Amino acid sequence: MLYVAMCHDKPGSLDVRLATREAHVGWLKGLGSRVRIAGPFFDEAGEAMCGSVVVIEAESLAEAKATFAADPYAAAGLFAEVEIRPWRWVVGAPTA
Repeated sequence: MLYVAMCHDKPGSLDVRLATREAHVGWLKGLGSRVRIAGPFFDEAGEAMCGSVVVIEAESLAEAKATFAADPYAAAGLFAEVEIRPWRWVVGAPTA
């Protein structure tokens, strides 16, 4: 099943995001084909990163939570809030 993580950065934490970005991207790449889509949110002006959306494949919600807990951004304390939910890709889904 697919799981989506909606991650919202703590206010004023862009420096933490930038300092941890290389490790975060390496972590994502290390997940290989389990990652279906990933990228940052931006502020309303479209200028500064302020959160992330990551969709992964996992066997269970517990596995998805454990996977997202290993994100270097999470370890650095970047996020104010993270919501992880089962998700089904319906429209525009890529071919397998």
